[in-house]
Amino acid sequence: MSDREGPASYAVRVARDGVRWRVDLLADDAGDELPVLERALGEPGAGGWPPPVVIVVDSRLYFVALRHGPGGMVRALISDAAMLEWVLAAEVVERYGIGVDTEGAFDDDETGWPGGDMDLFADDGLPADELRPIVTADDLWADEMVARIATRLGFADELAAAVGP
Repeated sequence: MSDREGPASYAVRVARDGVRWRVDLLADDAGDELPVLERALGEPGAGGWPPPVVIVVDSRLYFVALRHGPGGMVRALISDAAMLEWVLAAEVVERYGIGVDTEGAFDDDETGWPGGDMDLFADDGLPADELRPIVTADDLWADEMVARIATRLGFADELAAAVGP
């Protein structure tokens, strides 16, 4: 998904069945409400291990990823926790207790500040130390970050087919 292909906003559910990935586009308004996204995860433990992940790209400005963790708790990652003027971002930051330093959230280039569980994709083979350069890249839009994550984990073709140009 190069910088202007595909929709500016989308929500998908990504699950792995053995070695195959499945990416399902959620309803157009699914990214508007956090409870809808949490329900899209399914029941904790029902989807095998690693559990499915729900990813929302909002206006190419930031993305949110949600996944069940141990005991059924929801783990959350946001690519830019300082986007509090956006409803979904504010809800994610508040519900999952993601710390936001609005004074120091930007570096000299005004790069966004990722927050939450940087090990969200570790069980899939993308640990925090390899994810961090993707989500802190100041030259990538949120959909491009998600495309890089998808490429790294092996579901880029499925993601492209689900969200389309």
